[in-house]
Amino acid sequence: MRWMTYQDFSDVTKTRPEKSLVYTRKKTGGRNMYGRVTVRAHGGGHKQKVRNVDFRRNKFGVDAKVIAVEYDPMRSARLALIEFADKERRYIVCPEGLKVGDTVRSGDDAPPTVGNALPLAVIPVGLTIHNIELVPGQGARVVRSAGVGATLMSRDEGYAQIRLPSGEIRRFHDRCLATIGQVGNAQWENVVLGKAGRNIHRGHRPLTRGMARNPVDHPNGGGQGKSKGGGGRQHLRSPWGIISKGYRTRNRHKISNRFILVRRDGRPMKLK
Repeated sequence: MRWMTYQDFSDVTKTRPEKSLVYTRKKTGGRNMYGRVTVRAHGGGHKQKVRNVDFRRNKFGVDAKVIAVEYDPMRSARLALIEFADKERRYIVCPEGLKVGDTVRSGDDAPPTVGNALPLAVIPVGLTIHNIELVPGQGARVVRSAGVGATLMSRDEGYAQIRLPSGEIRRFHDRCLATIGQVGNAQWENVVLGKAGRNIHRGHRPLTRGMARNPVDHPNGGGQGKSKGGGGRQHLRSPWGIISKGYRTRNRHKISNRFILVRRDGRPMKLK
């Protein structure tokens, strides 16, 4: 099976999701409202239930007990099911080291321990964090995948400098919430699918290489045998005029550029 590997599910303590926290999402197979394929290589796959994950952590000052650790088919990380004193239950992304029976809390008065959500203004410098908000109160947007963690480097003038898993150093408002610890299930990166069928189970259909197509079907198509140039020295473009190779997709004048101090490649960000 080509060195196929699977995940270890020994950390999962509950096999069926919480009914009140899931809903069914209808799959489109990459089709739009007219039935035309607008996203290639989508379709099929196993039916999945969407878990309603609490990324806001806005129930401040109330302790919640971890009652289960669950598998989520739509994300790489595990989910922790927590229950408050009023019997309300929520899902949170499960960090490394959080176990059933542990207590978590959110707010300024929460201790900086694994699983607690605090504003960046009160988190000790140097800690590993995840589930970070881009806008205060918006809910976590970055550092949510399995095994990742960011580092709080410093604070100055109402902003915190954080090194993200990509290597980018970025400024965040110090009232943005972040969760202490590293996201669990770090073994995810070692999974080898081993066969095409496992990819189809995920809803990913096969996709032909552009080089193997005809010139009418793809900019890289054509040539006698393999031809990486596409027939000549020109800037390869898609049928819609977008450069096919090496095109930077980020807008140079994006407002959030001013929050990026060091880019992923290690170079300082130049503001236009």
